[in-house]
Amino acid sequence: MSAIPEFLELSDQQREIQGLARDFASEHIAPHAAQWDRDAQFDRRVVAQLGELGFLGMLLPEEYGGLALDSVTYLLALEELAFADASTALLVSVHNSLPARMILARGTPEQKDRFLPAMARGEILGAFALSEPDAGSDASSLNAQAVRDGPCYVINGTKAWVTCGGEAGVILAMVRTDTPESRHGARGISAFIVTPDLPGFRVGRKEDKMGMRASPTVQLVFDNLRVPVANLLGEPGAGFVYAMNSLEHGRLGIAAQALGIARAAFEHSVRYAAERKQFGKAIKEHEAIQFKLADMATRVASARALLYAAAAAKDRGDRVTQLAAMAKLTASETAMWVTTQAVQVFGGYGYIT
Repeated sequence: MSAIPEFLELSDQQREIQGLARDFASEHIAPHAAQWDRDAQFDRRVVAQLGELGFLGMLLPEEYGGLALDSVTYLLALEELAFADASTALLVSVHNSLPARMILARGTPEQKDRFLPAMARGEILGAFALSEPDAGSDASSLNAQAVRDGPCYVINGTKAWVTCGGEAGVILAMVRTDTPESRHGARGISAFIVTPDLPGFRVGRKEDKMGMRASPTVQLVFDNLRVPVANLLGEPGAGFVYAMNSLEHGRLGIAAQALGIARAAFEHSVRYAAERKQFGKAIKEHEAIQFKLADMATRVASARALLYAAAAAKDRGDRVTQLAAMAKLTASETAMWVTTQAVQVFGGYGYIT
């Protein structure tokens, strides 16, 4: 259990899902996380197990094989997965909150039937392709171009920073459908369902990252990629709006991951401070360490309060664009600060692998 006091009033179902995620992560993820990170690769068998337990369809209705969970319950599960391994949590977060939700919200009945049940079961992973080498924070400036050619769109361009892009069976790609001569900014971007079997699809460079290495991040190259018109998601020119709406939920997922990271660093620090002895007593008895642990606990609790306040507001139907961004900012900064303090608590051992 968390060393941070629990302030949420959880239902029996929420506690059950939280406990299921915690137990699965402890038994099947945590023992392998360090090796996966060294190998820069996740285990597909774990993905299958996550699908069997419903963690890859947490936000999907039961008719598509999902669990139909509310935001609070979903984020509680995600936090537990991140406590064991942030890379696995990232895979689960992106899959649930971006491609699955976008297809559910905007897909045709045929698109939903084709993709959502398989995504919920973990048979195929979902990815989200928005950024490009020259379009990151200014995502509306992307250049990947789609041109209608009879029953298909022909797409050319490169997508960057695509989580699990090389492993995914379905990728939601944001591509321009206006023309270079007549650009309409964000209103010229459409969303396409891309599958790796389509001609012209290629996985590009895999990034060699400093962290989250078991979550593969790649470039995707579209070289005269032929995408059937039936794979257009929703209305032409509305893709950027769809992406921004989904990213609101995605920000909450990132915040839950950061919270799990921070909580893990704090709880490891608490245990180590009780074991490590210096000057004849455990270092937790030294005031300097006590102050450090207290500050870590306070920041984790603050990040948790903001995250679940945002999630509860979303479940009430409130607009949480600002609150979700605040939760992501606070939790991610908390993760950075708390893990840095954990290195200090561990001393020399905090600096070695």
